[in-house]
Amino acid sequence: MIPIKSNKFNSELEIETRPSFTYKIKNEKDKIEDYINGIESIKQTVYKTLMTDRYAYEIYDFNYGVELNDLIGKSRELVKAEIPNRIKDALSVDDRIKDVYNFVFSDSYIDKNALEVKFNVRSIFGTEEFEWEVNI
Repeated sequence: MIPIKSNKFNSELEIETRPSFTYKIKNEKDKIEDYINGIESIKQTVYKTLMTDRYAYEIYDFNYGVELNDLIGKSRELVKAEIPNRIKDALSVDDRIKDVYNFVFSDSYIDKNALEVKFNVRSIFGTEEFEWEVNI
């Protein structure tokens, strides 16, 4: 018997994006305070992702967080060259984030073990500028 081809399963699939509605964490105390959505949830995602060391916590999978530990003790020039790639890699896991760009490092150092970097994140909700202190 020869199977008959059917178009039953060839219909167009609709890809549905999950809502970004989530709990709001008050950064000063990491206390859950309220609910947020949209660009506010993106801001919180960027903050929490960049504050988490990748591979350090069993609760997170290996795609969550940022890898910085191997940059400790390296030259500032190497760190400046590598930080944009590390941030892009960490944030590209979230499908709501479309691009991370425009990295600018501050010329004045906070101290000898820290750099300040500004960058833009373009998401499905809009573009937001972020400022982050990188400890090296």
